[in-house]
Amino acid sequence: MTTTPQISPGPRAAVTALAQPAPPPLRLLALEIRALGELARLALMRRALRQAPRGDGHPVLVLPGLMSSDWASLPMRRFLSGLGYAAYGWGFGINRGPRGTLEADLAARLAAIADRHGRKVSLVGTSLGGIYARQLAKAFPHLTRSVVTLGSPFAGSPRATRAWRIYEWASGLAVDTCDQHMGGRLALPPPVPTTAIYSRTDGICAWQCCVEAKGPLSESVEVASSHIGLPHNPLVFQVLADRLAQPEGRFRPYRPAATDGLIRRALAKGRQATAEAAARPAGAVLLPARSEARSGTR
Repeated sequence: MTTTPQISPGPRAAVTALAQPAPPPLRLLALEIRALGELARLALMRRALRQAPRGDGHPVLVLPGLMSSDWASLPMRRFLSGLGYAAYGWGFGINRGPRGTLEADLAARLAAIADRHGRKVSLVGTSLGGIYARQLAKAFPHLTRSVVTLGSPFAGSPRATRAWRIYEWASGLAVDTCDQHMGGRLALPPPVPTTAIYSRTDGICAWQCCVEAKGPLSESVEVASSHIGLPHNPLVFQVLADRLAQPEGRFRPYRPAATDGLIRRALAKGRQATAEAAARPAGAVLLPARSEARSGTR
């Protein structure tokens, strides 16, 4: 039976109950191989994704995750360009953390795009890129239209991720100093419409750290996905298109449109197989995952 996507109730209550969540278990880390299947399904769902809401042409800046680059966001940026948005990559190569002049460079990039179009910019970021997006929106709300994060661990312990040691190695910064950067405390929501997309089967970041406090301009939307697969998960694309299509200055919580149905039916077939695979020991044979929302190129 297919479950209708809905806003995940009380995500902040879950975070409070688990104030210090641990990194995801090894079995979920092993299941990150699902990202390959999610990329393949993106091609299969291309026709269904054409039903996504059209954009109004405003610019969208897409920020990659740790040790990733604009190559990872290319499918997303092509999708957004096809909907009529002016989609931009970040343009700084591999994301090795906020070292050197990166924060000033990001601020200049945001300002240049806003100036070029004469409009506010929507910010979309995966994992660490989503943290950049939130912090940019806090520092420059007058340039930011909305924020969407994908599996970004901005709440809870900065060590509740399988990647914190990689972050320290790549950036040369202590993970515990994460609140001492542009925009201030990571957990505080930006003063613009903000949607946090997360997955309880994330194998890299504890999902409890990736949910947003519910507020008049903020929400969390849950999907079933790997962490690595979030930037090319078809249902993430559908949620993203819906969020970016909101009129500027107006915010409504995410509600699946009727056009989501085809994607849900196509992705729901393997739901039981995914649940069984996640329950197996890490050494067991892994089955490809199927995604289902449960929420919420240049």
